[in-house]
Amino acid sequence: MNLQFHSLAELFAMGGHGVYVWAVYGVAALVMGALVVRPLRRHARALAAVRSARQRGR
Repeated sequence: MNLQFHSLAELFAMGGHGVYVWAVYGVAALVMGALVVRPLRRHARALAAVRSARQRGR
């Protein structure tokens, strides 16, 4: 197997394009994280609202 990069520093530099490539990976990771966290938080808020409404109704 022939590796494209000979060192870890070359991997991160990616021929001068590393800043852009790793920035895109970072943005993608943030977006994917938000796609997981945001619905969970909304669900928790909805459950809290239902519990609150049930307690007020009793």
